Amino acid sequence: MVPSPERRIVILSEGAFGEDASKTARGVLRYASDPVVAVIDSTKAGRTVDQVLGHRPRYDGVPIVASLAEAMALPERPTTLILGLAPAGGKLPESWRAMIAEALRRGLDVAAGLHSFLSDDPEFAAAAAQGGAKIYDFRRPPERMEVATGRPHLPGKHVLLTVGTDCAVGKMGVSMELALAARDVGERAVVVPTGQTGMMVEGWGVTIDRVAGDFIAGTVEWLTEEGEKRADWVIVEGQGSLDHFAYSSVTLGLIHGARPHGMVMVHQPGRAMHHAFETRGDIARIKPLQAMIRAHEAIADLVEPSKVVAIALNTSLYEDEEVAKRLIAETAAATGLPADDPYRFGGVPLFEAIRARMKTEA
Repeated sequence: MVPSPERRIVILSEGAFGEDASKTARGVLRYASDPVVAVIDSTKAGRTVDQVLGHRPRYDGVPIVASLAEAMALPERPTTLILGLAPAGGKLPESWRAMIAEALRRGLDVAAGLHSFLSDDPEFAAAAAQGGAKIYDFRRPPERMEVATGRPHLPGKHVLLTVGTDCAVGKMGVSMELALAARDVGERAVVVPTGQTGMMVEGWGVTIDRVAGDFIAGTVEWLTEEGEKRADWVIVEGQGSLDHFAYSSVTLGLIHGARPHGMVMVHQPGRAMHHAFETRGDIARIKPLQAMIRAHEAIADLVEPSKVVAIALNTSLYEDEEVAKRLIAETAAATGLPADDPYRFGGVPLFEAIRARMKTEA
């Protein structure tokens, strides 16, 4: 789904807009070049996006509506429905079916990042044919299946990988912010999308958690090579976390497939348990930041040495900006690494610190 000036998006985020599970909605709202005309969430209908997510010029005033019918009655009629939630396991909630089918029958394209492929569903396929609509299943794996070869990086390229202390902690957002910051200071930068939201925003990539295990590292390798052809600073979007008992495998494949020159650790102060598995006891407890830094560097070193070069904090649990700045300063002092919240305070300071550090360590 390549960005198009004719596309207008409505996002389905029923019952969860603004929560961690709605990270796809947040990512599309903030970074997609196609305009979002409404968000569907009946529990927050009557409000606007900025009243839930905070002020941002891109989405200030975008209405939250209770139904698809309300969205279709807006002056700017949507042309595409995006499923803006990321449920655990990527399964299609039964409660979504009627709205998705209605959207397709009314001619709206539907973009989904689920493990359940909508285009394989007879009801949705028939509805799409009736409405002349398209279905985009962003988690469908590519036909290209290759094992990693350990290819050398192209000369003059700088490959960064965002990693994290949890899933749904902000790795995609940090990747986007660092790329925007790099461009702001005159560098050629590209994000390598490895998840459905990144693909929706950038228009290319592979949702890596759907790739067969033998080909994860190889797929990351050729995606990184494609990124190196496009820009000098290649920021590979991270997934999962090494200590997540459900999602650690994809993180391992990203580290060994991208073989980054540096890693940016994304961490949310105040989060103690892994997202969506908070009731699983100690197995779901997030490890200390310093331990995670050591673990990532040790895992990278098994194939090719790489250091964590910066900490990107997600300070969204703290409304007071002074508290957020104190946490950033404390993290920098404790780790000896550059730290900031690029989503909250802009990415240029953190990118410039990363650039300086990588040149020093080169």
